[in-house]
Amino acid sequence: MNESQIQLRAHILELVERYAAMADQRTFVPGDSVVPPSGKVVGALELQYMTEAALDGWLTTGRFNDDFEQQLAKFIGVRHVLTTNSGSSANLLALAALTSPKLGSRALRPGDEIITVAAGFPTTVNPAILFGLTPVFVDIHIPTYNIDPEQIEAAISPKTKAIMIAHTLGNTFDLSAVTELAKRHGLWLVEDCCDALGSTYLGRKVGTFGDIGTLSFYPAHHITMGEGGAVFTDDPQIKIILESFRDWGRDCYCAPGRDNTCGKRFAWKLGDLPFGYDHKYTYSHLGFNLKITDMQAACGLAQLQQVDKFIQARKDNFRFLKKRLATCEEYIILPEATLHSDPSWFGFPITLRENVEFERVDLLRYLDNHKIGTRLLFAGNLVRQPYMANREYRISRELNNTDTAMNRTFWIGVYPGLSTEMLEYAASQIELFLGVGF
Repeated sequence: MNESQIQLRAHILELVERYAAMADQRTFVPGDSVVPPSGKVVGALELQYMTEAALDGWLTTGRFNDDFEQQLAKFIGVRHVLTTNSGSSANLLALAALTSPKLGSRALRPGDEIITVAAGFPTTVNPAILFGLTPVFVDIHIPTYNIDPEQIEAAISPKTKAIMIAHTLGNTFDLSAVTELAKRHGLWLVEDCCDALGSTYLGRKVGTFGDIGTLSFYPAHHITMGEGGAVFTDDPQIKIILESFRDWGRDCYCAPGRDNTCGKRFAWKLGDLPFGYDHKYTYSHLGFNLKITDMQAACGLAQLQQVDKFIQARKDNFRFLKKRLATCEEYIILPEATLHSDPSWFGFPITLRENVEFERVDLLRYLDNHKIGTRLLFAGNLVRQPYMANREYRISRELNNTDTAMNRTFWIGVYPGLSTEMLEYAASQIELFLGVGF
């Protein structure tokens, strides 16, 4: 860039900052303003970074994506991070990678079983079905809302090859027990961390215990780039396989815009192709195109600079609600963190006790009428969802707690955009409905 372009760019970014300051002027009015269950916190820095990416004119993954992947890897504590266009795509890539013939006898094949939970989001499980695997559903524990490790042991069969489960609403599952089981039985472990960026277990970030971890950057999540996700691993072979599946299935691992990284672009002999066939157009997997744009990565990079602040706000908001709603424990079950964990909470789950004389829908309608947003525990019980009819799956033992979550659980927000005044209003309305303290 010449001097005029540099000055003009600086002026544009200054105007963006001024606009952001003018746009972020909202006042909360109890009963009139919405208390959302989730949302984004985006300011001047995100808008400036995205503007810079637009001015660069580099529309696919570029310098912002490179920086984002490197900084996210450092934050998590892993060697390799690859961005994707969604958290669901990250889950798809994670499981696709484990079907690669490059993994030899450990590759997942149709008919193999994968242990998971039914109380979660569909796209933790859907990739297994798409690749011809059989999900084996085990029950959860309330009030952690996570998998029961004892049931994993009981669910393992000669066909079991992997475990793929999420850290529910940011609360880590029992990683000591699950990783021990995975290692003892030679199973792959995929950690769905889409709701758990920054959560730790025994002081270590989630996603670093298993073979592969996944993240989502949808606006509801801990950081956002609009749409987006990431898959990460410490294993260099799995990293190359993940990248191949993400980038059309090609065998070449050169980044976009770079050629001949391996030094022998025209010296390969693979498949039935002629010797010297361009490695950039040689495909070793049935792949996809799941990359993001550099503008998305620019937003994510700005968000990542604030991730510690965002995580602390979630923890503080959760702690406020836990203390504030202790008055209601006669009617509701409050959430508990898994032993040895420090969750970066995605939401605040609440389960109605069996003896209450009202239905969950009554409370949800009341909260909705008072502008307090709520969400259910995702799909509730996946096996009862319409799309699961006539699908191949197995249930280990019973899913009693999963059904409890389906019928009596919901959650409210803890995201950084919620003020103490908003949280107090939400808690007071729950108290008012329950008739507590009045």
